[in-house]
Amino acid sequence: MRIYISGISGTGMGPLALMAKQAGFEVFGSDLHEGAIYHELEESGIDVKIGPQDGEFLREKLEGGIDWFVYTSALPEDHAELAMAKQAGIKCTKRDDFTAFLVEKLGLKMVAVAGTHGKTTTTAMIVWAALKMKLPVSYIVGTTLGFAPSGSYKKGDRYFVYEADEYDRNFLKYYPWLAIIPAISYDHPDIYPTREDYQKAFEQFKSQSKNVVEVVDGKITLANEEMPGFESGDFKLAGEVRRLDACLAAEAIESIETDRAITDGIMIEADSTNVIDVLNEFPGVGRRFERIAEGVYTDYAHHPEEIAATIDVARDEARLRNKKGVAVVYQPHQNTRQYEVRDGYKGAFLGADVVFWLPTYLTRENPDLKVLTPEELSGDLVNKNIVKTTELSPELKKELKTLLEDDYLVVLMTAGPADGWLRENFSK
Repeated sequence: MRIYISGISGTGMGPLALMAKQAGFEVFGSDLHEGAIYHELEESGIDVKIGPQDGEFLREKLEGGIDWFVYTSALPEDHAELAMAKQAGIKCTKRDDFTAFLVEKLGLKMVAVAGTHGKTTTTAMIVWAALKMKLPVSYIVGTTLGFAPSGSYKKGDRYFVYEADEYDRNFLKYYPWLAIIPAISYDHPDIYPTREDYQKAFEQFKSQSKNVVEVVDGKITLANEEMPGFESGDFKLAGEVRRLDACLAAEAIESIETDRAITDGIMIEADSTNVIDVLNEFPGVGRRFERIAEGVYTDYAHHPEEIAATIDVARDEARLRNKKGVAVVYQPHQNTRQYEVRDGYKGAFLGADVVFWLPTYLTRENPDLKVLTPEELSGDLVNKNIVKTTELSPELKKELKTLLEDDYLVVLMTAGPADGWLRENFSK
């Protein structure tokens, strides 16, 4: 089967392309720019065209036939490649349909990690432990991994660990064997008009899952009942939220080990001590409290609860490294989202010693909404006296270098281009 993926090199589509290639499909695709997974695709031998997506590369591949055109949610309906594929009568879907197809065709049991935040780290933790413990697991993670490719399948795999994104209601295409949910709050107002709508989507997702393990009020629960299994105190990782993510990962690994034993009719007892030791060595993932230089970290947090959790991790890390305190650089994401989350900022930055607040990174916006300023967004913080509104500039670089020299930990929180600026100015 020949698969064309439009938007192939990003963290959403690239890992899917890698898994499909390893599963025996012929995969190729295009992207406007080199995304985070581009070099992994190149190394795997996948034919990728970078540049204007004007249809020329797709037309070239059409000569050999295309069975499925898979495209990212970011593509507009009038996109040249999508329009051409539809006109040619090719099956056209977003990634969720093709992913569900792969799971069924390969006969895998899905371990789906979903939630407003924490899903990337938790997914990566499960993958890390599964690889270390040599479990028959394939996976797709929506980021780069320093210890493995971002997507993988090998013959004999029986479980599929997947970061199931709620954006565009993608996760509702799946019927997981095990659902793992680190946290549910409210996000993506462009997709879910109300909190109730968002909550109903997660309730539907849980109803479609055979087993559900989630964090509720700081406790690990199964079917809304507290479980006597792993506790955050079992782990030595920085930050309470990260330790709870490790609890979820450990529960997933034990579920896989137990299921294997039952299915194969053999006596295998899950080793709790072993999985704890393995997860305590978890090296982290790209853009999730990723260390890019001494004292400098970058994180994807752009929601108040994520911000609070990341500051908790940062303060713990600062304590372990004997730092004086924590300096935050924050770039909000999407003006539409800011109207929904601005009230949540009030106590989100408690624990930070200074916050540099950048203008909002604008994307998929409602043109009728006034763009909220940094001053408006930060004005109600309980610790607003620590906020400095600023831009990405030589002056900001100088201030951050001074803080680093004074032995502060610096963490950037962004889903936008500020990450590139930080790497350019501070990576070794």
